[in-house]
Amino acid sequence: MASEWSNREFPSTICLFDVDGTLTPARGVITDSMKKTLEELRKKCVIGFVGGSDFVKQKEQLGDNAVDMFDFCFSENGLTAFRKGVELPSNSFLKFLGEERYAKLVNFCLRYIADLELPQKRGTFIEFRQGMINVSPIGRNCSREERNRYEQFDLEHKIREKFVLALKKEFPDSGLKFSIGGQISFDVFPEGWDKTYCLRYLEGEDFSTIHFFGDKAFEGGNDWEIYSHDATIGHSVKNPLETEAVIKDLFHL
Repeated sequence: MASEWSNREFPSTICLFDVDGTLTPARGVITDSMKKTLEELRKKCVIGFVGGSDFVKQKEQLGDNAVDMFDFCFSENGLTAFRKGVELPSNSFLKFLGEERYAKLVNFCLRYIADLELPQKRGTFIEFRQGMINVSPIGRNCSREERNRYEQFDLEHKIREKFVLALKKEFPDSGLKFSIGGQISFDVFPEGWDKTYCLRYLEGEDFSTIHFFGDKAFEGGNDWEIYSHDATIGHSVKNPLETEAVIKDLFHL
C-alpha cells in the first residue's frame, strides 16, 4: 500500500535492481559510492534488488545489512523474498521437477561438460539452489582471473549458448527455461520463475511505476524477461558506474 511508503517523495514508484554487474562488479562487493546513491534514492522512492543467487551470496556482495538497505529483497528471483526485513513464503525447484526428472537433467549436464574441450576446468559445475540450478562449464570454483579469461573464451566460442541449445533439444517439453548470465554460467529454472517471479510480491502495493535496472537486458540474458515486461520500465546498464549515473539523472540526485 502506497501509504506505507508515504515518507518517500514518490511513494508509488519502486526501483528494482539486478545485483551482479548492476549494483556490484561481477562477483564483487558494493562500493561506498553506490551505497550512498541508494541511500539518497531511498528518500525518493521504494527500492529493491532481485537476483538469481541465494541470499548468502547476495549478502557477500551487498553486505550483511542488505535487508536494512532495501525495502524488498528478492533472492533466487524471488523464491526467497523479504519485505521490510520480514521473510515471505518460498517455493522450490525440486518440488516442481521431482527427483527423477531432476536426476536426468543433472546427468545430461555432467556428461555434456565432461565432453567439453576447455582451456581450464575447475570445480562446482552444477550448483543446486532453491529455485534453479546454476550450470558452469568451467566450474564456479575458478579464480577471478580464470573467470575473466573464460568469459572471453565463451564469447568467442559460444560455449554456453551451444550448451543451452543442446538442453532445449534434449528436454523440449520440460517446462524449463535457460538463461545465460554473469561471466561463467547459466541458470535453469521453471518457466515463469525468471526475475519476473518477484513481480507477484508487488501486486497490491499500488506501485504505478516499476523501474528495473540490469546489465543482461538482451534476449537470452537473465534480465531480459523483467526488463521487457509490460509492468516495468527497463533500463539497460553496462556496469555499476552507469547504474549510478542513470539513477542520478532520473531522480535528480
